Amino acid sequence: MSFWSFKKKIYPLLVFVVSIFFIVFGLVMARNENFIWFLLGAYVWLFIFGCKKGCLHMICPFIVAGGIFGVIAYFAYGRDFTAALAMVNRFGAVFLAIALGMSIEPIDMTRNLSTLKAPRGVTLGMLIATSFPPVLKAEKQRVREAMKTRGAGSILNPKIFYRAFLVPFVMRLVNISDTLSLSVETRGFSLEKVPYTVYKKEKICISDIIFILGLAAGAVCTVTL
Repeated sequence: MSFWSFKKKIYPLLVFVVSIFFIVFGLVMARNENFIWFLLGAYVWLFIFGCKKGCLHMICPFIVAGGIFGVIAYFAYGRDFTAALAMVNRFGAVFLAIALGMSIEPIDMTRNLSTLKAPRGVTLGMLIATSFPPVLKAEKQRVREAMKTRGAGSILNPKIFYRAFLVPFVMRLVNISDTLSLSVETRGFSLEKVPYTVYKKEKICISDIIFILGLAAGAVCTVTL
């Protein structure tokens, strides 16, 4: 893939950097009345650059969390609309970063770090950190379905929660960690400085440059206007 080509996925390392930028910029500029327009513009920008799935998934959680904490801030600060808007802006920045992070696969980030010759420990840690949350979610759903099948009762009951949910869930995580360790050894993954080959390299394209320039222009306008 050449530099002048357009691709559907954003360069993985840019996703990580921009996600951090969203959170930090959101905390700093939360009380700026123009920041809400930056969030809306960035949301549309992410939608255009292949983050449609993450953007759609974050709408409902943002409305619920942002609305609840916005109302709390409004009354806690003496019916201060600016405080409520600042709280909504902070949540918007966080959920925007999450939506962007959902656009990449763990293997893409691992491949990107390997291409840049990053330390193998960092590469392995990033792979585990990005791939484990979906595993936790899937295992939680499986344990809940098993509880319903056995008729174990409500998870709100402390005894049932401990015996029928927490213990099986922890045991599944232990088994998964053992399987992961064996998988790393089987695939010959080493933390030592040994030669390796990356067959599908991640490269920066013109679409990535346009993506960054668009966000930078929006941030500058938010600060200056």
